[in-house]
Amino acid sequence: MLPRRAQRDRTSRIRLASSFFKGDERDDGGPAWSPVVVGLGNPGRSYERTRHNAGYLVADELAKRHHGSWRKRKKAEAAPISVSLTSATLLKPTTFMNDSGSAVSGYRPEDLIVVHDDLDLEAGAVRIKVGGGAGGHNGLRSIIGRLGNDFIRVRIGIGRPPVGVTAIDYVLSRMDPVVKDAIPRAADAVEFVVEYGPETAMNRFNVRA
Repeated sequence: MLPRRAQRDRTSRIRLASSFFKGDERDDGGPAWSPVVVGLGNPGRSYERTRHNAGYLVADELAKRHHGSWRKRKKAEAAPISVSLTSATLLKPTTFMNDSGSAVSGYRPEDLIVVHDDLDLEAGAVRIKVGGGAGGHNGLRSIIGRLGNDFIRVRIGIGRPPVGVTAIDYVLSRMDPVVKDAIPRAADAVEFVVEYGPETAMNRFNVRA
């Protein structure tokens, strides 16, 4: 049995998740659900295969699956795609992790699906979450500082650093095979969120094996 406060927090997150996927039109007449999948990472070849770039790799995987073509913008690379008849935008901020928020500042937080590495999950785990704090992740902290925390997250576990290794050195080191193997599963999770909404996706992907 969860403590009463934890039960309230979980109920609040579920209600928030449900609100993302309503079929109503927005005030400007546009569609209620215009997902923007933000893969967090750092630009440059030296960062390509690091743990901190797991979000970038998921965005690349989705671009491959759905024939997305990357286009350079001022603070990001973007690729329009279609997932199960839903138009979506893939976004890779090119501002470096600590300033990710400036690359998404023009979007509605409820449209964002932010994909990122997570030290608090075991390596290779994939989980979906709505809301919450930054948990020490500078990319999330930057986005929350700009837009608040009312967005969906797809979290890719990278595990904790071994004794004697700092968190910074750990996240900027080459990712383990088990994390690399989780990239397609995280892309599956994003597709599931786009097609069925975050609450249904959480019920599927947040079940422990």
